[in-house]
Amino acid sequence: MTRTSHTPELAAPTLAPAQKTGINLTAAAHLLVDVSPYPDMDSGDLIELFWNKCYVASRVLTSEDVGMAVSLRVPESFIASGTARVHYRVMQVGQGPALSAATRVQVKLDCPGGQPSALSADENQQLAPVTIPDAIRRQGVNPNQIKRGVPLTIEPYLNMAEDDAITLRWGDVRMDLAPVTAADIGLPIQVWVPPAVIVEAGEDLRLDVTYCVIDRVGNNSRWAPPRTLKIGCVNPYLKVPLRQELKAAESRKA
Repeated sequence: MTRTSHTPELAAPTLAPAQKTGINLTAAAHLLVDVSPYPDMDSGDLIELFWNKCYVASRVLTSEDVGMAVSLRVPESFIASGTARVHYRVMQVGQGPALSAATRVQVKLDCPGGQPSALSADENQQLAPVTIPDAIRRQGVNPNQIKRGVPLTIEPYLNMAEDDAITLRWGDVRMDLAPVTAADIGLPIQVWVPPAVIVEAGEDLRLDVTYCVIDRVGNNSRWAPPRTLKIGCVNPYLKVPLRQELKAAESRKA
C-alpha cells in the first residue's frame, strides 16, 4: 500500500535576491538554493533538491538546522541556458515524502560578445572596436566637429539579445545607450556622442573610445578593444576641461 504525506504543500525553494532576473554565468558557478523552515521540521529529516526533475543535492538535517533556512548547492554541470524548474522533497521518519511547490528560473550563460578570455581581466577581443568615420580617425576631432558631436557605430556582436545594456566610454566619461530591442538584433548600432560628453572628457591627444555590454541577467562582456582619437588642440570651444575645473574648485575650498 502506498503511503502519502498529509503535510501541506511545502513552500517553493528560493534563490538569492540578486538572481531574481535570472541566473548568469557567474552565478551558475556557485548556485545555492534555499529551503525555508517548514512545519514539523526535525533533526534527521532528509531534504532532496531537484533541478528539472533531476536529483542534484541532498542534506540530512541536524538539530542546528531546525527552524533555519537550509542551503543546497546545484552542481554547475546541471545548469544550462533556458527555463529551469526547481523543487525539493522532504523525507521524515514515519511519513511519506512531501513535495514542495516549484520555482521557475531563467538561465542565460551566453555572454554578450562571447566568453571573454581568462588572459584579459578587462578586455574582450571578440568584440569589434567602435567604427568611426575615416576622416575623424585620421584628423581627430576639431572644434567644429565638437560642436556637431561625433558619430560612431557599434557592430553586431555574438549573443546580441533584447534588453542588452551598452555603455560607451569616451575617455573617462561614460554614456549609457538605450537598451537593445528585438529590432536591433543583428544590426549595427548607430551612436551620436554629443558635444557635452566631448567637452566633459576634455582635450586629449590619445583619447580611448570603447564600450561594454551587460545582458538582462548581468553577464558582462568586458570592454571592447579601444579606438584612439585626438580630441581638440588649443581651441576656444573646449576651454578648460570640466574635470580640471572641478579639481581647481576643490583646491580653492581646501
